[in-house]
Amino acid sequence: MPDLEPRLSFVTLGVEDVGRSRKFYEALGFRASAASQPEVAFFDAGGVVLAIFGREALAADASVAAAGSGFSGLALAHNVNSEPDVDRALREAVAAGAKLLKPGQRAFWGGYSGYFADPDGHVWEVAYNPFMPLDEHGRVTLPGPAA
Repeated sequence: MPDLEPRLSFVTLGVEDVGRSRKFYEALGFRASAASQPEVAFFDAGGVVLAIFGREALAADASVAAAGSGFSGLALAHNVNSEPDVDRALREAVAAGAKLLKPGQRAFWGGYSGYFADPDGHVWEVAYNPFMPLDEHGRVTLPGPAA
């Protein structure tokens, strides 16, 4: 078995203000773990940990520059069970302080999705994908291995 197993454990977002971002994610229904501290917050995101950490501190920890703007080449996704669920989730995000980037609409791949940005500009897609339904735990069901 390889040392780098094919799984994701954490998604850590570098933010300008951990307290502000924590309030935003709590307004979306995420519950902060007791392991959270003023400089970092941890949320259970369905088996993957969503962490928010100061942008400068995260960049220093990774030995990269914190400067830069625009699209980072990364979008996080939250899948739901229906098209109306996409629209509801986008409204909830905006009510919590997100910026709507793209309203829910039919997607080129045959589903329905829209995008918002959190207060630090991290891009989130909210999607209904009829080809990859959610299981009873809300996890995406992928088709079997490629041939």
